[in-house]
Amino acid sequence: MKNKIMHSLPNLLTFMNLSLGIFALLFTIKNELIQASLLVMVAALTDRFDGKAARMLDCTSELGKELDSLSDVISFGVAPIIIAWKISFFNLGFLGYFLAVIYPIAGAYRLARYNVTTFNNVFSGVPITIAGAFLSIVNLYNGFSMIRHTYGNINTIVCGIIVVLLSYLMVSNIQVKKR
Repeated sequence: MKNKIMHSLPNLLTFMNLSLGIFALLFTIKNELIQASLLVMVAALTDRFDGKAARMLDCTSELGKELDSLSDVISFGVAPIIIAWKISFFNLGFLGYFLAVIYPIAGAYRLARYNVTTFNNVFSGVPITIAGAFLSIVNLYNGFSMIRHTYGNINTIVCGIIVVLLSYLMVSNIQVKKR
């Protein structure tokens, strides 16, 4: 029984990651954008440990890998871009929608590519967790700027450039060594 519980720990961490991403989306709906951004960053911590726990407990599985990727699309693909859309892209019309779509598409593609290739301790493209955490930092800055009423078009432009850059980096062949 204890062994079964221990082997469930990685998937529990993955589900925690997914839950935090969903909570971030719910907080975004309530316009609690700072809290939503912080939840994405906490999700990044749980994502950091689910794989480590699986390897440490010698219970890696294809199911766990797929669950992790599905959770990552929500927590680091969908949640951060919806927060960014609410803060920065809401009034941009088609361009705002375009930015809100390309980022999670790039993240999903990057995860799918990772899942079907042999991993040799080097990631191809920037991991979605890193991209999502970075975008959440940008969202925090822009969210605090909104609160202080120092928010301007420059933040929107910079955020848009960052979203395009992160999208490109996720699908690129840039090699990132796993730590």
